[in-house]
Order: sequence, then structure tokens, then C-alpha cells
Amino acid sequence: MTRSTTTDTWADKGLMRFLAAPPPAERLDDTTVQKRYPKLRLQVFLGIFVGYAGYYLVRNNVPLVATILRDEEGFSTLGLGIITNAVLVAYGISKFLSAIVSDRSSARLFLPIGLVLSAVANLFIGFVPGVGASVAFFAVIMIFNGFFQGMGWPPSGRTLVHWFSTSERGSKTALWNIAHNVGGAGSGALAGLALATFGTWQAAFWFPGIVCLVIAVIAFFLLRDTPESEGLPPIEEYRDDPAPVESDAADAEATTWQTVNRYVIRNATMVKLALANVFVYTLRYGVLVWAPVYLADERGASLGEGIAGFSLFELAGIPGTLLCGYLSDKVFRGRRSPAGITFLIGVFLAVLVYWLSPVEWPLGVSYAALVVIGGLIYGPVMLIGLQALDLSPRKVAGTAAGFTGLFGYVLGATLASTGIGLAVHTFGWDTTFILILACVLLAIAFMYSVGRDERVLRERQLADHA
Repeated sequence: MTRSTTTDTWADKGLMRFLAAPPPAERLDDTTVQKRYPKLRLQVFLGIFVGYAGYYLVRNNVPLVATILRDEEGFSTLGLGIITNAVLVAYGISKFLSAIVSDRSSARLFLPIGLVLSAVANLFIGFVPGVGASVAFFAVIMIFNGFFQGMGWPPSGRTLVHWFSTSERGSKTALWNIAHNVGGAGSGALAGLALATFGTWQAAFWFPGIVCLVIAVIAFFLLRDTPESEGLPPIEEYRDDPAPVESDAADAEATTWQTVNRYVIRNATMVKLALANVFVYTLRYGVLVWAPVYLADERGASLGEGIAGFSLFELAGIPGTLLCGYLSDKVFRGRRSPAGITFLIGVFLAVLVYWLSPVEWPLGVSYAALVVIGGLIYGPVMLIGLQALDLSPRKVAGTAAGFTGLFGYVLGATLASTGIGLAVHTFGWDTTFILILACVLLAIAFMYSVGRDERVLRERQLADHA
């Protein structure tokens, strides 16, 4: 028995057997392949889009009711940052660990199960008395929620890698990535509806949780695992579009951890990509999570106006992400870093406006700055995950994306939530915005370095297939 056969027996026991990816089915005839492939590509895309948007409905609704928790429950700014940090750090760790399992699991099962468990955690917050009485109790529940949230991205990334090839993946991933924004804006809409209808902050958790139970069922019926499991050829063969990084013969005998170590943990490009993600996520959550509080404290916004700013930020990411994906595919010909750097320069300028616009100016100016920041920051967010998929073999693509997510959420989210909460509490908003702008410059520096590595790999790919 070879080592790879031995290590694959993880799928033969208990829950792992239940989650295991289905084996390849008998290959269908060419006529059926040509008819069935486009239909299933659309179907699985809708599955990961709807399913992942559902995750955002119940990911972190704390910022939406932050002013209520502060004013009515007595939570401090630092306490709110700790609660927000809890879910994001747990999510980052889970995203990496879940990706290792997800790369060998059925996406059709993995994604809906995680969504159901996350919905249950939110139902617990909504219906169990006493959660809002303690920062520690609230944070513990959010840790569980964050862990279950980590089961959403890896099966989505696995699906994108298996069903869409390299030359089209920028545009397709960008289109899928707006599920972040649809779900994020939807969380604001559902929370606002729940608050207006039921009148308690707990409704902002249990109401979206119920909605997500329905979405999980829909995602299950739409999703499939790999083309091969449906009797179809691999996407590279179907579209005659080879991957830039492929496994070699040595990987056939390698254990899972040896493969992850080679292509992810000890891969200098992946490490730099992960570090870029730290600062991109600090920007994303540093502005988004604190938007309701900043608008209330510095711009005189009401609770509803603060939630509106949160939703505008998310909605603006839709056209921005699509444009970024298009530019990376068509203008930069599959090179992602130049597009990401261009967008980050725009973020730098928009943050300056958001911060330095006079208080007496209309609230619409702050909204406009938020729209520009949200419209631009989600491009780099999407591109880093896409680069992780592009620059790793299919068998560890989800793990590579999870690795960058681990850094982004554990370190970036800590800086964005607890770090910014502490900075605001100790030094005020001016110093905090200086730190945010420094993160923009660091993100640009790391993306530039990754771009040089990316160019070398592309040139090698062209030479190998010339």
C-alpha cells in the first residue's frame, strides 16, 4: 500500500466518510458532455453564490446593533471590538483547517452543513436569555459562529477551481465574490427589518438565522462536487486551458501535510500573499465594522443612518469587484496584482476623504467616501483569494486560499476590530485613520512583490506549453 493510499483512509471513518468527495463517475459520451457541462456550471455557480451570500447574513451582525449594545447593555468600545474579533479570528482559523478537509470533501455537503450550524449559533444568541449580559458569554458564542463560518469559503473555492479554468476564473470569481456584498448588504436589510418589526436587538440574530436555514436547503439542491463526479472531463480538458501550477509525480506519494507544506506553508509567494491579506482585511473590516459607530460619534448619524452606511459599503463592492475581475482577466491578461494595486491607491484617497471631510459637510459626503472605499477594497479582497487558487495545484487550492484567509482574519481582523477599538478608545479617530492609511501602503508593497512572482510563473507556463 502506498503512502498516499494510507493517508487517504481518513475518509473511511465516521463523519469523514459521510463528507468524503464522491469518486469519478463513468465518463459520459461527447454529446451528453457538451449538453450537460454548461448547465451544471451555471447550476453549481448559483449554488455557491446563494450559499455563500447566506453565510454573510449571519456572520457578524454585532456592528449593526453596536450602538444598542453600547447604550442599552453597557458594552464598551473595546468590548464590542473583542466580540467582533472573536468571530473573525475563529473564522480565520476555521477557514484554514476547514479547507484542508474541504479539499477532500463533497462541496455539496460541506457548504450547507456549515451554514446550518452558523444559523443555529445565531438562533442561540437570539433566543437564549443572558447572552447580552456578558462580553465573555457573547464572545464565546461568536467563536462557535466563526468556526462554522469557516466552512463556507473552502467549498466555494474548490467549486470554482474544478468548474472554471484559469483564463476565465478572474471574471467568474469576481462575479461569485459579489455574494459577499449581497449577503453583507442583506444582513443590514434583514437586521433593520427585524429591529423595526420585533423591536429587540436579539431579532437581528435570530431572524437572519431562520432565513439561512432555508438558504442551506436551496444550496444543497443546486450544488454538485467535481465535473469528474458527474461523468464529465476535468475543466482544463474541457476548455483546453492548462493550470499555471500543476502537481508533479512526487505528489502522488506525498501525504496531505507534505503537499500542503510544499505548496502552501513553505511557498514564499503564498506567505507574501497571506501578509498582503492581513492589511487588506484590516482595511476592509477596519472601515466596515466601525462605520455605524464612526458615523454616529463623528458625523451625528442615527442608528438607521449608521446601518445604511454599512449596507452602502457592501453594495458598492458589487460593481467594483466585477470591474477588478474584468481588468485582471482582459487588461492584465490573468495577472492579478496590477489590478489590485490600482484599486488600493484609490482606497487610500477615499479614506482620506472619509476621515478629513469637515464635520459640517452633509452626511452624504461620508456616504460617498464609504461607497468608493467599498467599491474598491473588495477587488483586492477577491484577487488575493483568486491568486491563491491560481498559484497552487487544484488538490490544495482550497487550502492555499484558507492559508491566506487565516492570516487575513486572525491578524487582519484583530487589527481591524480589537486593534481599532483600542486605538479609538485610547488615541481617538485621527490616530486610528493614520494607522489605516499605513495598512494601505503595506498592502500595496506586498502585492507588488507577489506580482513579480506571478509574472515569473506565467512566463514559465507559456514556455512549458509553447
